Amino acid sequence: MNLTRFSIALAGIALGTSLSVQAAELKQLPTHTGGRILVTSNAQGEQNYEYSWPGVYFETAFKGDSLTLKFDDNQNNFQLIVDGGKPIAINKPGKQDYVVPGLQQGKHVVRLEKISETQSSSGRFLGFYSDDKPATLPKRKRQIEFIGDSYTVGYGNVSPSRECNDAQLFETTNSQLAFGPLTAKHFDADYQINASSGFGIVRNYNGTSPDKSLIGLYPFTLYSNNYIYTSDWQPQVIVIGLGTNDFSTKLNEGERWKTRNDLQQDYINKYVEFVKSLQRKNPKAQFVLMASTNAENEIANQMTSVLEQLKASGMKNIDSIIFSGLDFQGCHWHPSAKDDKILSDLLVQHLQSKKVW
Repeated sequence: MNLTRFSIALAGIALGTSLSVQAAELKQLPTHTGGRILVTSNAQGEQNYEYSWPGVYFETAFKGDSLTLKFDDNQNNFQLIVDGGKPIAINKPGKQDYVVPGLQQGKHVVRLEKISETQSSSGRFLGFYSDDKPATLPKRKRQIEFIGDSYTVGYGNVSPSRECNDAQLFETTNSQLAFGPLTAKHFDADYQINASSGFGIVRNYNGTSPDKSLIGLYPFTLYSNNYIYTSDWQPQVIVIGLGTNDFSTKLNEGERWKTRNDLQQDYINKYVEFVKSLQRKNPKAQFVLMASTNAENEIANQMTSVLEQLKASGMKNIDSIIFSGLDFQGCHWHPSAKDDKILSDLLVQHLQSKKVW
């Protein structure tokens, strides 16, 4: 063997050794999660993260120039934000190891956000991995929870048209641009988006799935209803926007309410019970009930009745925001991203006036 071939052979051995060492040293980084997530561990002690609700997110920090994200999700769209930069789209990654391109040596803060809504399946994120050293993430002291329907989800909010097919709706929903995450990020707060399109307090859109409701889905970590949600989550603010689906359509023959008044009273009773149950778990939280003036003010009027009953029962840490004047340029006449910004600004001003933080 001549010297040139001998040098190439040695380089190959060194490269192979380097790669095997790198692979062996690739370790899962500590991760901060936001939203309702089922965390389990595999045989190696690595954590897996399963989710159904919209708006979940994952954060990590490390010192180095190498980061891999491991996915097992062919249903959802994500955006990756590195050091506060422009979001990188990762759409329906499937079972994939995604290597973050172009990282320079140094400390990096990384955030992965789910932006899509799926109602019949869950996905799994398998974690952040690196052969570099983890760094400390700053801990947030503020927590805010949003409970609602498609308005809270951000349903088709970045659509260029009100007319959308199912595929277009999926691709133009960005829950991270909905008013909830915008508001939470303004206050540097952790947040949960516990919302599902088409669901209501007692009645879903046009009377569909009469055996289900948002408050029936609420107690669970995943939509499969296999795991009751338990955690140390203790939000200082809880924002609820429910009623659009209860009242946006006429009652159909065969629904369980004989009159519109029966539906309204059922809504009021169940809503009051729901808020009281939340207050028992979060006695120090400030509650904000939100409603639009749509449906000839029926939604706002019933929500106001809920508010009055709760105040009459002695609840003091509760008030409301009734909004109008949105352009509803999103899919199927839903709030647009511009509308979401308007709603977020209203909510920010409201919370500032209450001096919650």
